Amino acid sequence: MPRLNRREAIILGVGFASLSFSATQANAKNDSDELIKKFTGGKEPVKGKVKLDLPEIAENGNTVPMNVAVESPMTEQSYVMELMIVADANPRGGIVTFRFSPVSGIAEANTRIRLAETQNVIAVAKMNDGSVFMDTKQVKVTIGGCGG
Repeated sequence: MPRLNRREAIILGVGFASLSFSATQANAKNDSDELIKKFTGGKEPVKGKVKLDLPEIAENGNTVPMNVAVESPMTEQSYVMELMIVADANPRGGIVTFRFSPVSGIAEANTRIRLAETQNVIAVAKMNDGSVFMDTKQVKVTIGGCGG
């Protein structure tokens, strides 16, 4: 069996390392589905009650304005407990979770989020009675991300 010299061994090692890295990257997957399942306790969110407002095209993925509101009377009998925002193409899907109570008055939040590329942003609201609602918007990122 032929022996490898030092240079050939290094080149071979680097080749295996880069192949291993590529395979890991290919298998890397956004965790947004798992986050939503855990948040909802496995329940399927119903479309409605949640209104997600994002620009259709974001000129800069580093700072995308977002407004989200949930239709709820916010009384002791009926209120939004938590509202989770996820992005389905960011390296990590979870963006933010807001917590509310009846004394919040309204279930609404305004902030700026970071999006790595063109993707769907998903808002899921958990009500005090255990029901879950959602809204989804696609945002096309043109600068500051990989989208186009």
